[in-house]
Amino acid sequence: MEPLLDHLSVTVTTAKTLEDLSRPLLEMLASVTGMESTYLTTIDLAHNIQHVLYARNVSQMQIPEGLSVPWGDTLCKRALDEQQSFSNDVDLRWGDSDAARALQIQTYLSTPVRLTDGALYGTLCAASSERHALPEQARHILSLFATLIAQHVEREQLLENLIEVNTRLASYATTDSLTGLANRRALLPALTRLLEQGARRGDSVLVAFVDLDGFKAINDRHGHDVGDQFLIALAARLCGLLRAEDLAARLGGDEFVVIALGPERLDLLPEARQAFQQRVYQATLGDYQLGPLLLHYPGASVGVLGVAPGTHSAAQALQAADAAMYQIKQVRRAR
Repeated sequence: MEPLLDHLSVTVTTAKTLEDLSRPLLEMLASVTGMESTYLTTIDLAHNIQHVLYARNVSQMQIPEGLSVPWGDTLCKRALDEQQSFSNDVDLRWGDSDAARALQIQTYLSTPVRLTDGALYGTLCAASSERHALPEQARHILSLFATLIAQHVEREQLLENLIEVNTRLASYATTDSLTGLANRRALLPALTRLLEQGARRGDSVLVAFVDLDGFKAINDRHGHDVGDQFLIALAARLCGLLRAEDLAARLGGDEFVVIALGPERLDLLPEARQAFQQRVYQATLGDYQLGPLLLHYPGASVGVLGVAPGTHSAAQALQAADAAMYQIKQVRRAR
């Protein structure tokens, strides 16, 4: 018994995954019971399927990992329903079971693996084609192993949930809740990475600063719900401009930024800057179907900075693009 406890203590303290824990437990269970096959299953009650997750087989009996069988025909379900965890006369007790006949099971031992809330995760089982008596300590060891597996499953589920929640929180922290675009917090790191990429590859970077002229009048005339719909629709149009390396962000209110890699040849940068300015402007221009309201929008003020490799930080580039936008806005006002 002491070697078993030593093996168990090492297994429990070193196992990082469910497989790391389960395989040694199946080996120890085989040693305690003398059974040919020991295996851990999961149960999908919604689809009435039992799945063999891990298995240890010796001799002629082979219960393959990955095997999926209808839950209703399994010995595990019959043992649970009849509260009969052990039988060494399976051919007489459950002789109508197709699975038992196919595997020629004579001796069978199982216990449910239940989570803290009582949910049935699966079963821990041992089976043999020969008749075996049940060792005195086998039932207790089986129950202990099932508890250890359930606890490990719950730890893994908790970790997965924490990772998922953390991912969602990170997304919320860097995403504009209304439009789904990147927000100000996400823009600076993204622009920094794009500028660094441009510097490594010798590419320029284009930074467009977008200000929605007349947005306040839309809110005042049609209400904030329509204003929100307009922002969402405009954000979708900006997303339509993007390539893999590009990014559109909402700084807040009626201000947006679009960043993109520019040309490698610096002599082409002024032309690329003008073309990018027109693309972004044209994306904002036109008719917007906002529910029952058809809104014609004359386009935003768009200022674009063409950044040569290694010449601007992210903050400097945004400030310069903002200044370029303001010049465009002044010209439009004068007109």
